[in-house]
Order: sequence, then structure tokens, then C-alpha cells
Amino acid sequence: MDLVQVFGMTGKVAVVTGAGSGIGRAVAEVLGAAGARVVVADLDGEGAEATVAGVEKDGGQAVARQVDVADPAAVEALVDGTVSGLGRLDVLVNNAGIMIRRPLAEVSPDEFDRVLSVNLKSILYGCQAAARVMRPGSSIVNTLSTIIDFATPGTGSYAATKKGGEALTRTFAVELGPRGIRVNGVAPGWTDTGITRQRHVDAAGGFQQSGFDELAGRMATAAPLGRIAEPVDSAHAVLYLASEAGRCVTGHVIRVNGGASMA
Repeated sequence: MDLVQVFGMTGKVAVVTGAGSGIGRAVAEVLGAAGARVVVADLDGEGAEATVAGVEKDGGQAVARQVDVADPAAVEALVDGTVSGLGRLDVLVNNAGIMIRRPLAEVSPDEFDRVLSVNLKSILYGCQAAARVMRPGSSIVNTLSTIIDFATPGTGSYAATKKGGEALTRTFAVELGPRGIRVNGVAPGWTDTGITRQRHVDAAGGFQQSGFDELAGRMATAAPLGRIAEPVDSAHAVLYLASEAGRCVTGHVIRVNGGASMA
């Protein structure tokens, strides 16, 4: 058995949303290193270009696309442009996401709508667009969160979208399975990304490293493995699900959280 071939992505085309930083950037870099041609999509055009540079530095191929995933027409154009430009779409990673930290009783309608659009509706739009062009053997991976297993103060709107994303993942898996398209989720635990760092930025814009380190230590202690995740840990899970190695896996959510939650 050639494990390099089983996990390899040579000849494949992948689109990764929210790939301008964090987990999305790591996913793009891992898929590129495995041989895929990667479309790096992000609202932050400069971030997307920086990710492309990282992929190419490691010998991969990538192009940047500035996209607002909350706009269904933009998502459809992203998928159609990928097929017309690169000839196919084998992997879609719906990774884009935002968090507004506020008690649910204080979340405004506009804030909730924005989180809903970026985190949840984008999964619907992406899966719909991809389903129109994907061939048998293709794979969709949705980035969820371990928050689907917990209730924590101040993150209710974010949690609602991630739990909804889990439902969409399982339903699309059932509906697209007969066509040979696999749909799975990756649920990162507490990971060092922009989202987890944003709560430690003070009013002056300074980053409070000591507070971040203290919280990271507490989150590591809560996990049986005694560690927090890095973006590349989730990226490796995506590679498994996207590659031939995961050919018989659909409708599942892999929790990348050191055992902090198990299901």
C-alpha cells in the first residue's frame, strides 16, 4: 500500500474559505503540500495573498480570491470560477467564521444576522454550489467547533451557528452520499488563532500575552492529552477527510481537541 498516494492530493483542486489566517491558512498549506492546487478564499485579500505565498514557498500551487462568503452569489462565482479556471473542484473546505462575544440577551439582530450569515449560511451556500459541479469521490469538509458540545457564557450566537453547521453537515452527507460526494466536519477545540486571541486585546489595541497564556494553560488542563490544539492539527484532520484515506467516511465530525469532549 502506497500511503503517500492514499493521502496525496496530486491532481486535485481544493477551495478553502477563510484561508487568510489561522486554521484556514494551515488547511490551505497542508492541502497544497499534499499536491492539491488550492484556491485561497478570504474577505481579507492581503491575508489570502500571504497564504498563497506560504503555499508556494513549500512548493505548492495556489491562487487568492477575495470573497465574502455571506453573499451566495459570491460563493457561487467562487465555485464556478474555480471550475472554469482550474477545470474541476474536488474539495471544498467551508472554514470561514467569526465570533461576537456577548451575552445572548444583549446580542443585537444585526450582530446575530452577521454571525449567522458568515458561519452558517455560508456552509449552505458552499455546499449547494459545490454539489452542482462535484464529481463522485469529491469531499466537502465544514469547520465546526468543539463548542457544539458545551454551553459557555458569551458565545451563544457562535455556538448556535456551529451546531447548525453540524446539522447541515449530516444532512448534506445523506443527500449527497448517493452521488459519491462525502460531507464531514472538523470541530477544533481551543486553538491558538485570531478568534481566541481577540478577547485578550485591550482597548488600546495591545495584546495581553499573560492573560492569553493563563487561559491557554487552563484549557490544556481540561483536556486528557493536557495540551491545546494548533491550527495544523485541524488541517491534518481535513487532509484525512479530503483524501482517499477517508473514502468511506461521511456524516462524521472529528473533534480535534485533545479529548476535551468526546462523541
